[in-house]
Amino acid sequence: MEKKLFTIIIYTENIAGMLNQVTAEFTRRMMNIDTITASSSSVEGVHRYTISLWGEEDSVQKVTKRIAKKVDVLKADYYTDSEIFFQEVALYKLSTPKMLEKSSISRIIRHNNARVIEVNANYSVVEVTGQTDTIMALYDEFVAQDCVLQFVKSGRVAVPRASQAALGELLFDEDYKRKAVK
Repeated sequence: MEKKLFTIIIYTENIAGMLNQVTAEFTRRMMNIDTITASSSSVEGVHRYTISLWGEEDSVQKVTKRIAKKVDVLKADYYTDSEIFFQEVALYKLSTPKMLEKSSISRIIRHNNARVIEVNANYSVVEVTGQTDTIMALYDEFVAQDCVLQFVKSGRVAVPRASQAALGELLFDEDYKRKAVK
């Protein structure tokens, strides 16, 4: 089977140790997580994990089902890139002296709709939001200019393309019913 990039979105109760329980499912199946983003959700007390990984659909489906069965997991679904809207954020720490020396760096920043968020005599910090390929292409351009001091990229933030009810309605209608039976 062909490996594809999948994004798994998981909603859990905000309990210590949940991230460990979730990632343990991937470890058991020898699946490597590419990126993970953890945050609160739009529902108070509900935490959200957005995990991207390369895998075969049947394996991703199985691990998602295992995660969904955990007591404190409210909802877990997996998606392909065509089924979600997603973005990442990257920060590039660049040499200010090289930026002043090479005007092409400033053009690269403007051309990529990046934002300069800090400038001092030693370094400048540039931020860009986009998809992985755009972020990495900008990184490659900066490397070619020999000006990168540091680079960091976030994991994905994503929402499904499909129209559906508000998160609170989905969680409370389906998943909280099963929790009330505890």
